[in-house]
Amino acid sequence: MPRALHHFDLWVRDAAAGIGEWGWLLGEVGWAVEFEEAATASWQHDDGTYAFLQAVVDEPGHDHDRMLPGINHLALTIDTRAALGRLRAESSEHGWHELFADRYPHAGGEDHTALYLENAEGFEVEIVVGD
Repeated sequence: MPRALHHFDLWVRDAAAGIGEWGWLLGEVGWAVEFEEAATASWQHDDGTYAFLQAVVDEPGHDHDRMLPGINHLALTIDTRAALGRLRAESSEHGWHELFADRYPHAGGEDHTALYLENAEGFEVEIVVGD
């Protein structure tokens, strides 16, 4: 059976910040660096899915807003609740801040264990245990 997701592209304003934020997070949930250059990077998951990041030209009035039409957030998986807790504890050191902290780890419902993070550019990522 082919993988469900082939790849996704992340366009960021600041390549260094983006590579730092996304590189740390993807590495923590099992993705390996394919390459890193000055303004681009790529990471790959064991299932073959890859992520590509590149810096884009800053155009005034075109800020990322996940609340507008488009993709609202990306959900990734992590193996254990302990790994999720460690990710939570370390996330702010890597440019991410927690969303819905008052409802952690069940902000998505009592039967759903996850951490919700947002980076400096407003991208939201949900890290789900298992699944």
